[in-house]
Amino acid sequence: MADTRPDPYLIGVTMLSRRELSRAQLEERLRRKGFAPDAVRSALQRLQETGALDDHRAAHTTAHTAAHVKLQGRHRTARELGRRGIERALSDRVIDEVYGELDEQVLLERALARRLSGSIATHAELRRLYQYLLRQGFDDGAAQSTLMARTALVKE
Repeated sequence: MADTRPDPYLIGVTMLSRRELSRAQLEERLRRKGFAPDAVRSALQRLQETGALDDHRAAHTTAHTAAHVKLQGRHRTARELGRRGIERALSDRVIDEVYGELDEQVLLERALARRLSGSIATHAELRRLYQYLLRQGFDDGAAQSTLMARTALVKE
């Protein structure tokens, strides 16, 4: 009689065909599906050996999307990679690769342009935009100087 239990390797391949996942993410998802820890470890090992599972590729995809599509800064991308279970050393290396190709000031300006047309007219708007840029993961000094250059407020 044939074994009719689902194979965690095949389930993993299916999940990875939809989107890049880190080893930690895939492990968690397979465990939530109720697979035994030994079966999950074996499936993850096979997936890494075949190249279907690759933390560097998953981290690079996440960082590239964060920078080029979501217009997020280094700090937010680092938090996201950590949340996805990417090791710190790998995360730092990938962030340097992706953000090293960019002019981060231009990235900050593009993110700001999504929220602002013209100059900043009120202190409340200035605070709101500053908080937005920090949440997007940009350096506080760069955010401040960029916003001050766009403000119409009288310097006190």
